[in-house]
Amino acid sequence: MPVRRRAGLAGLLPVAGISATGSKVSVVAIPWLVLVTTGSAVQTGLVVFAEMLPFVVLQAFAAPFVDRFGGRRVSVLCDAASAAILVAVPLLYSTDRLPFWGLCVLVAVLGAFRGPGENAKHVLVPETVVEARVPMERGAGLLDGVSRVGSLVGTPLGGVLAATVGAVNALYMDAASFVVAAVLVQWFVRRRPAGDADAARPARVRGYLHDLRAGLAYTVRDPLLRAIALMVLATNLFDQARMAVFIPVWVKDAVGSATGVGLIGGAFGVGAVLGNALFSAVAHRLPRRITYACCFLVAGSPSYFVLAATDGLPAVLVISAVSGFTAGAITPLLGAAEFERIPEHLRARVLGAVGALAWAGIPVGGLVAGWLVSTLGLTTALLAIGGAYLLATVLPFVQPAWRLMDRDRIRDLSPAEALPANSSTDGTYRR
Repeated sequence: MPVRRRAGLAGLLPVAGISATGSKVSVVAIPWLVLVTTGSAVQTGLVVFAEMLPFVVLQAFAAPFVDRFGGRRVSVLCDAASAAILVAVPLLYSTDRLPFWGLCVLVAVLGAFRGPGENAKHVLVPETVVEARVPMERGAGLLDGVSRVGSLVGTPLGGVLAATVGAVNALYMDAASFVVAAVLVQWFVRRRPAGDADAARPARVRGYLHDLRAGLAYTVRDPLLRAIALMVLATNLFDQARMAVFIPVWVKDAVGSATGVGLIGGAFGVGAVLGNALFSAVAHRLPRRITYACCFLVAGSPSYFVLAATDGLPAVLVISAVSGFTAGAITPLLGAAEFERIPEHLRARVLGAVGALAWAGIPVGGLVAGWLVSTLGLTTALLAIGGAYLLATVLPFVQPAWRLMDRDRIRDLSPAEALPANSSTDGTYRR
């Protein structure tokens, strides 16, 4: 197999790992910087919210520009801008020219670039996987696995850097990761010609709104994409409730040390990496819908029920590792199904809409969990969310739309076959 054919995928793999590592470093470093500087948990939460809100919103609303100008170009530009912002934070902080409101503005701009940048990288996945002539499940799984490893390394690395060289200096490493990612995408991912006629239209407001509506309409009308977006919206909300509130409260009562939170997160992370490695290798040989449904069933509600039933850390570590292992199959299978159903010229818009919906539940998850715990108590709250999670993960077994996961599988891996059977070349949906 020609080396050049694999170059794009070979370049995206380290980009996924480096980006995830750097992002996790800043996730630790920026809140820690605010906390040690101000001592305020409220301001710490505000700075996180300031970054995440534009990150979620711009994934969808900047997607027409990603489709118009290309994933490669947008990825490089957004990574370069993100690096510049991350360098500006410690420089301004060291000269006492960074008030809290200024930090919030900078991290909001950072989130505004990171959202389209992540969307652009996602758009590059199917074309590089098809070019490399590997199964879509394997390609998506490899990228997700490398990203999981980066996240697993990045969080403790961020803590170590914040404790040794300081949170401010840790941000320089995150800036460097964005620079490296931009160089790798620029160097390895092949430049492609302009897309369809929509890409040639002037970038006026009417054209932008038309493009945005086209992506949202395709997402809403496609039964599988609609089902994916709604299910992941709910499950991400539940997962955030578990990680942000339920586990810390449970650990405080049952273990009494924050080490328990790290052990539970580590068990899930290791399981997820191992599961991803296995499923990336064999997922293309398995029935996609049933595999996805069974794995999500195990990865979701059981961990809530175990937390509600026991105060023993070993049992929670075991179920966390099992949940992580089965969760490793979810992204490769979902990614393959999404990439196959979306026309190339609509990828950024549709993936941006799906991604924004998927992330929309995350800011709400902690608020919902906090209210439930304070109102119902931890055990009842765990059972309530666990029951809701169970209902959500039953849907792929019974909802007809999920059968489309298997119907549209790519066999020959040619670019033409990446289009879903029920879409036309102009992106309109056919019933």
